[in-house]
Amino acid sequence: MSQMRTESNNLQDYLKKSEVINYDHKLIIDKCLELQKGTDDEISLIKKIYEFVRDEIHHSGDIGELRVTCKASEVLEFGHGICCAKAHLFAAMLRFFGIPAGFCYQKLCSSQDVNRKVLHGLNAVYLKDLNRWIRLDARGNKPGLDAQFSIDEEKIAWPVNKELGEEDNPVIFKEPNPTVVEVLKKSNDRKELWMQWELGLRDLFDTRS
Repeated sequence: MSQMRTESNNLQDYLKKSEVINYDHKLIIDKCLELQKGTDDEISLIKKIYEFVRDEIHHSGDIGELRVTCKASEVLEFGHGICCAKAHLFAAMLRFFGIPAGFCYQKLCSSQDVNRKVLHGLNAVYLKDLNRWIRLDARGNKPGLDAQFSIDEEKIAWPVNKELGEEDNPVIFKEPNPTVVEVLKKSNDRKELWMQWELGLRDLFDTRS
């Protein structure tokens, strides 16, 4: 996280509600209040929400679900989303509690073709007690993937391999990338989504080289 930087120095910018981060939706409010029960500090609440989104909301690709979700409430309603959509839900649930949450992106090698790069989305969360940001990846674990709630040592799904041309975008964004949101909204199914997914990658990384 040392190379990461915030898009804004105002933490309020990481608490805003939007059409996509719609934490005033009844489904989100109800689930947040349910998860809050039994937690007595902010860090344990963040961990509980993180593990809910990671484990209880499926990655669409892992379950072969073709429907594309985008808004936080849709991801919760249908119980699945791709990485960026799950990041929308995780951020919305944190922001409901006044916990600053931002959006981070990686350029990674495709699991099918090491020469092809794909976009991956995850979150950064501000821990008030420690006065610092950590990155958390709620994509969902499977054999070979073991992302965890970890404060001192980052444990995300895919640490970048720079030798393969992978990279982290260093910015903690206030809002989801607009190109990513547009692709998610316009795609009728996941096949269509993957055909357009390069647009987000081009927007977030200089992929001309």
